[in-house]
Amino acid sequence: MTGLDTLHPRLPSPVQELSDPRFTRHGLRLLLKRDDLIHPEIVGNKWRKLAPNLTAAAGRTVVTFGGAYSNHLRATAAAGRLLGLPTVGVVRGQELARRPLNPSLTRCAADGMRLHFVDRSTYRDKTEPATLARVLRAADAEDAYVVPEGGSNTLAVRGCRALGEELSGPADVVAIACGTGGTLAGLAAGLSPGRRALGIPVLRGGFLTADIESLQHRAFGTRRGEWTLDDRFHFGGYARTPPELEAFAEDFEHRHGVPVERLYVAKLLYGLVTLAEEGAFARGTTVAAVVTGRPFP
Repeated sequence: MTGLDTLHPRLPSPVQELSDPRFTRHGLRLLLKRDDLIHPEIVGNKWRKLAPNLTAAAGRTVVTFGGAYSNHLRATAAAGRLLGLPTVGVVRGQELARRPLNPSLTRCAADGMRLHFVDRSTYRDKTEPATLARVLRAADAEDAYVVPEGGSNTLAVRGCRALGEELSGPADVVAIACGTGGTLAGLAAGLSPGRRALGIPVLRGGFLTADIESLQHRAFGTRRGEWTLDDRFHFGGYARTPPELEAFAEDFEHRHGVPVERLYVAKLLYGLVTLAEEGAFARGTTVAAVVTGRPFP
């Protein structure tokens, strides 16, 4: 084995059925797609999105982007350490360069990622060719392989198609928390006819529909699969975890013995419980929730 195969990913990831009265009383089955068990350090959908990009990098330095609490930055840094690839993380917020690193960025640095902080205006325009070229020059990474924020590009979307294929048998509805939308774009394309995907955005703004459509067009030439978004469960935006959400996550962990990552998975599960109570799913429906990560220690 060479490259990524030497890391022994657990694929396909296991499916776990839960008995939860908040679903069973409405005639629903709840499955967890345990992508958090694919690899101990490159967790969940990060593996599915990063694997094809790391292969394409072919040993070059990998540059990618994220905020101060980015799961994607942590996964990329871990992959770089495990595979012996240099990594550079372009971090939103020039002011952070003058502060002690938070635990997330500390982990990135410990894994060998070189951190390059940029102001928020530059970060906003990072996909513009001139801005990107300027950032890469400043980071001394002009010849690097660039992975976009969240890892969502054509290769990643195609890599996530396997997730839908793995769930086409057991699930009628596959639900996933969305950041940049790349995983949902691929997941929906992999589902067989009659199945649908549901995205729960964890950021405010209502911009993801257009982004996901664009990702699918670039990856497959057209919109693929049946998918919808429900924007009600972001709890104020990314990294916002108010007491209500924290209490819900703790209760879910106590009920089922499953660790609940707060920034994505808790919002997904909260949304599904709410939708079940609202009668959004017909009796007899099997709902699969994709566990894309686990709590950061």
